[in-house]
Amino acid sequence: MTTSPKNEVWTVFKRLLGYLKPLKAVLALAIFGLAMYALVDATFIAVIKPFIDEGFGGQAASGVAGGVGSVDFGTGAGFNSSSEVLLLAPFVVIGLFSLRGLANFLSTYCISYMSARVIMDMRQEVFEHYLTLPVSYIDKENTGNLISRVTYDTEQIARASGSALITIVRDSITVIGMIAIMFYFSWKLSLVILVIGPIIGLVITVVSRRFRKVSKQIQTAMGGVTAATEQMIKGHKNVLSFGGQETEAERFAKVNGQNRYQTMKLATAQAISQPLVMIIGSFALAFVLYAASLDSMKSELTAGTFATILAAMLAMLQPIKNLTRVNAEFQRGIAACTTVFELLDTEPESDKGTLDVERVKGELAFNHVDFSYPGHEKLALNGIDFKVEQGQTLALVGRSGSGKSTIASLVTRFYTGLKAGDITLDGHSINDYKLKSLRSQVALVSQQVTLFNDSIANNIAYAYPGVATREQIIEAATLAHAMEFIEPMPEGLDTQIGENGVMLSGGQRQRIAIARAILRNSPVLILDEATSALDTESEKAIQQGLDNLRQNRTSIVIAHRLSTIESADQILVVDQGQIVERGTHEELLAKQGVYFNLYQMQFGS
Repeated sequence: MTTSPKNEVWTVFKRLLGYLKPLKAVLALAIFGLAMYALVDATFIAVIKPFIDEGFGGQAASGVAGGVGSVDFGTGAGFNSSSEVLLLAPFVVIGLFSLRGLANFLSTYCISYMSARVIMDMRQEVFEHYLTLPVSYIDKENTGNLISRVTYDTEQIARASGSALITIVRDSITVIGMIAIMFYFSWKLSLVILVIGPIIGLVITVVSRRFRKVSKQIQTAMGGVTAATEQMIKGHKNVLSFGGQETEAERFAKVNGQNRYQTMKLATAQAISQPLVMIIGSFALAFVLYAASLDSMKSELTAGTFATILAAMLAMLQPIKNLTRVNAEFQRGIAACTTVFELLDTEPESDKGTLDVERVKGELAFNHVDFSYPGHEKLALNGIDFKVEQGQTLALVGRSGSGKSTIASLVTRFYTGLKAGDITLDGHSINDYKLKSLRSQVALVSQQVTLFNDSIANNIAYAYPGVATREQIIEAATLAHAMEFIEPMPEGLDTQIGENGVMLSGGQRQRIAIARAILRNSPVLILDEATSALDTESEKAIQQGLDNLRQNRTSIVIAHRLSTIESADQILVVDQGQIVERGTHEELLAKQGVYFNLYQMQFGS
C-alpha cells in the first residue's frame, strides 16, 4: 500500500470500497435515495421562480392592466392563472417533502446496514488475523493498541463509511444541483461560483491533511487509554495491596490528557475551517446581491429569478458547511483504515511446511541450536544439543532467564529464525511440518495458565479435535487430580470459572491445564513449571497423574522443584543459554557440580 500523500487517501478508500462489493445492491439503493433527497431539495428551489413570477407576479400584472393600484376582477384572466399556480403549490410541496422523507428513510437505512456489515466484517478479519500473527509480533506490540484496532479504529471506519458517506453524496449532489439551477436562470450572476469554488476547495484540501495527521495521533492516544485501563484491571489486586491507586490515577490522567489534547487539536482545525468556508461563501453571496442591483442586470432579472438564485446560494451554504464538518470524520476514518490495513498487511506466521502427519513417534532432537530473539543480538541459546527418544523424559533445570522456556517455545515454532543448527521431530526438521500438524503433536502446560470465561468442562475440552465426551473429560480431570475440587462445586464440571479462572486458586487452575493436556493425548508433552502453583500436598498428589501422563510420551519438563524430575531419563542444566551439565539425577549428584548445589539449596544434606 502506497504511503504517498497524494495517493494514500484514494488507495485506502479504494480498498475500503472492496468491503462493499458484496453489498452492491444495498449501496446502489443508498446512493439512489441520497440522490433523490438532494434532487428534491433542488427541485423545491427551482419551483420558487414560477410560484413568484406566475403566482404573485401574475396578480401584479393583472392589476396593472386594470389600472394603477387596482385589480381587474372583470375578466380575471391573470387572477385565475395565478390562483391555479398558488392552489397547486401546496400539493407540490406536500408531494416533494413526502418524496424527500421516503428518500431519507431509504438512504439512512441502507447506509446503516452497510456500515454495520463493514464494521462486522473488518473486526472479524482483524481478529482472525491476530490469530495468525507470530508470537514475536504480539510480544512487541502494546496490548491496548491491539485491542483499539478491533474496537475504536473500526468504529471510526464505520463513521467514514456511514454518516460521512451520507453527507458526501447527498450534500455534493445538492451543491451541484443548486449551481446548475443558478447557471440555468442567470449564468452571469453565477460566474462568481467559478472564482469562489476553487478557493473553498483549497481550504478543504489543506485542512484535510491536518485532520488526517491529528486523527492518527488520536488513535495512538486512544491505544494508550485502553492499555492503561486494561493494565489496571488485570492488576487490580496488586494495585490495592500496594496502595497504588494514586500512581494508576496519575498514569491514566496522563494518557487521558494526551487523548484530550489530540482531540482538541482536531476540534480546533474543524472550528477554524467551517467559519472560514462560510466567510468565503458570504463573499459570493454579497457579490450576487451587488450585481443584482446594477441597472444592466435589473432588466434581465425577474423577481422569481432573483429569489431562486438567492435561495439556491443560501441553500448551498449548509451543505458546504456539512461537507467541511464531515471532512474531519472522513479523514479520521481514512486514518483508521490506514492503521487497520497496515495491521492486515503484516505477514502472518511463516508456514511453508508440507508435512502433515496424524501422530508422530516423538523422537525430538536439538542439533547445535543457536537462537536470539528478534531485535536482540545476544544469543538466548548457544549450541544447544540433545536428543530425546520416544517415551523418554527430558528435564531442564537452571536459574530464571537461563533459556529453559525458550527451548520449549522453539519446539512449537512460536519463534523461528535459528541462527544455527536445526530442530527435528522424528528425523524431520520442524520447519518441514505444517504448523497445525506440528502443534497438534504437542501438549503444553505452562506456568502462565490461560483459562477462559466458560465452564470447567469446556476449559478442559478447549480446542479438542472432534467432540470430547463427558467420560473423557472426567477421566482427564481425575488423572490430573482435579475432580477432588470440582465435585464439591455446586454445578461440578459445569461451574463457570470467570475470566482467566478468577474463581479458582492458582493450583486449581494448573490442574485444569494439566487435565486439558491429558485429554489432548499428544505424543509430545511440554511441562513448563507445571507444578509451580501447587502446594506440597497437591504436588505429591498430582505427580502420579503427571507420571501417568508421561508414559509413552516424549516429555520436556522445566522445573525449579528438583523433586519433580528425579525420575527423568535425562537432566540438562542450562545456564546463560548453554548446557553446562547433563546426566541422570544420580549422575549429576555424583558430579557435585551446579545441579548438586541446586539440590543442596532445596533439600540440604
